[in-house]
Amino acid sequence: MPLLITTLGIFVLIILISYARLHTFLAFLLVSLGVGFALGLSPSTIFESIQKGIGGTLGSIVGIIALGAMLGKLVATSGAAQQIAVTMMSLVGTRHARWAFMITGFIVGLPLFYSVGFLLLAPLVITVAYRYKLPALYIGLPMLASLSVTQGYLPPHPAPLAILKQFNADMGLTLGYGILVSIPAILISGALFGSTLKRYTTLPNKVFMAAELTDEQMPSVAVSFLTVLLPILLIGVITFVRPFLAERSLASQVLLTLGEPTVSMLVSVLVAVGLLGLKRGKSMAETTVLLTDSVKEVAMLLLIFGGAGALKQVLTDGGVSQAIADLMQHSSLHPYVLAWTMAAIIRVCVGSSTVSGITTAGFVAPLLKASGVEPNLMVLSIGAGSMMFSHVNDTGFWLFREYFQLSMADTLKTWSVMETLVSVTGLAGVMVLNLIIA
Repeated sequence: MPLLITTLGIFVLIILISYARLHTFLAFLLVSLGVGFALGLSPSTIFESIQKGIGGTLGSIVGIIALGAMLGKLVATSGAAQQIAVTMMSLVGTRHARWAFMITGFIVGLPLFYSVGFLLLAPLVITVAYRYKLPALYIGLPMLASLSVTQGYLPPHPAPLAILKQFNADMGLTLGYGILVSIPAILISGALFGSTLKRYTTLPNKVFMAAELTDEQMPSVAVSFLTVLLPILLIGVITFVRPFLAERSLASQVLLTLGEPTVSMLVSVLVAVGLLGLKRGKSMAETTVLLTDSVKEVAMLLLIFGGAGALKQVLTDGGVSQAIADLMQHSSLHPYVLAWTMAAIIRVCVGSSTVSGITTAGFVAPLLKASGVEPNLMVLSIGAGSMMFSHVNDTGFWLFREYFQLSMADTLKTWSVMETLVSVTGLAGVMVLNLIIA
């Protein structure tokens, strides 16, 4: 009965979000209440679970997400992303523009939310396509594959970060494993599949061409790369160096502090405020307005995370999570494949990779403990599943179609196939990595 109630709850959640178009946060709260009552929990217990779930989920990630939004806003408004794209183009040349954009998409996508990265880089792709008479889709899809991979696999992006915190996984290891899995995923879904798209010669929407920025208007190459990569460098380098230092030494304690995701993001934002804000002629007041606006842009995202946390806690307190774990333990499928499949199904039904990832995490958390699998790889398997087959219920699908001016059928043949390859190759990479580190 608990499993039937849960299944019906997920079905109702999908209906409310996809068909009734109810706000995701409200849908999560309604389903949490309904599932709680159906499981026989008292009203006071349900409300306590909802409060605990929202607080527990947001408490560990809200600071990092807000700081990530601030960093992204500074990178977006300063011209740093354009500087990186221009630099990569100059290094590889026009003939290899697709490789330049693919690498740029990965670099810029590390600290930026997908939508910000898309809105920054897609106009650059369109501009280059018109200027050099290149097929826009051919040079742009590898960049979009990179953005999708970083959004789905890598912390400190919101969904992987929330899953990581829920599983008590290690940020540095998850990031390192994620980058290893990302490389073949981007090469297959972006470079290899993208190479088959030369026949799509439809001109993109000229309205979205990027404004020309002079060298004086953009930050330097060194500053651009430093501010974008700094949080990743801090987390990665400190994770690598820390085991070689004495546990209670001053150096170890300093690195331990800097290696905390919130601290590393805070340091990165402060550096960006100086290099991309104050040094570029903006006053502190103007920079603060930008930072304030960036937090407004992720407010609804935080509500979605809170709602998912509420449902997870109701299921846990109602005994459902353990029942699911017990059932999955007897499955012949590997836990990573089970988690990937659940995330993929929810993604296809709901359309949101974020909702898919954090909802799946709530269900498989008990399975993670019972099976003893690597939590860092479980984060990646769920992240890969959450990118499965984007179609008409995903805003990214329509954004892509509008910018590149494709028919519905061609959007399904290009964008949707690319997202599916991102998902499948991600799972394949997780399984190979599991064999290596097991």
